[in-house]
Amino acid sequence: MNLLVTGATGKLGSKIVEKLLETVPATDLVVSVRKPEKAGDLKARGVEVRHGDFDQPETLDSAFKGIDRLLIISADGANETRVKQHKNAVEAAHRAQVKFIAYTSIGNAIQSKMFLAPPHQAAEEAILKTGIPYSFLRNNWYLENEIGTIQGVMKGAPWVTAAGSGKTGWALQQDYAEAAAAVLVGEGHENTIYELSGKPTTQEELAAAVGKVLGKEVTVKQVDDETYRNSMKEAGVPEFVLPMLVEIQKGIRAGELDIESNDFDKLLGRPATPVHEALSQIVEQI
Repeated sequence: MNLLVTGATGKLGSKIVEKLLETVPATDLVVSVRKPEKAGDLKARGVEVRHGDFDQPETLDSAFKGIDRLLIISADGANETRVKQHKNAVEAAHRAQVKFIAYTSIGNAIQSKMFLAPPHQAAEEAILKTGIPYSFLRNNWYLENEIGTIQGVMKGAPWVTAAGSGKTGWALQQDYAEAAAAVLVGEGHENTIYELSGKPTTQEELAAAVGKVLGKEVTVKQVDDETYRNSMKEAGVPEFVLPMLVEIQKGIRAGELDIESNDFDKLLGRPATPVHEALSQIVEQI
């Protein structure tokens, strides 16, 4: 059986590939990447590396040829661009007669009002239209997304947020990667939706957990959107990123990532890594 992972040199994709290589022969695994030269280490280990660019559908036709089970990792970028890229990938999978598609989506995708949701909604809808058996891996939020804030706290800055009392189901990328690998190689995942979420946690609760790991008190500063934007700008965040960060805070504040689920247990046989343990791992790597 041939398995293919797109975006295999990215942060999430590389973790998924490593997990897969623990259970399947390298000769059963194919990766599709925009820049094959960046996957030389995988090629050296026996993994077939193919050129696949979501902006160039013709490359996807050859990349997906002969593939049985496909994992499409959602792209990065502007929403309009991502919608087109995801549709290109799904249509190429259909043309290639792929037998199963797993897709990394966003929490509560179809109902979500998060500004990041539209590309995922379009992808899920496109996959459903193909009639190909699928699994939607609705990833909540990466704990690694908070590394910048954690680094600021380590330097003495307060934990600045505009998310109010909104909760987020943070989990490590490694947990999401292991769940994706389990679905790609496992049985019984056809036409399934998994809401992959850690225990919903407020900003105050997360900041307190960070403080416990660091052995220091962390002050949480709740601010309005404009103050948050200015704070992020002063912290050195590029101008073009600021609107996205504000929208994320708005979404969390509105409860868009407050999702209770035990789907990690279903796929991994355990919950997401406890937040204190997960934060300890992150702090060690900073």
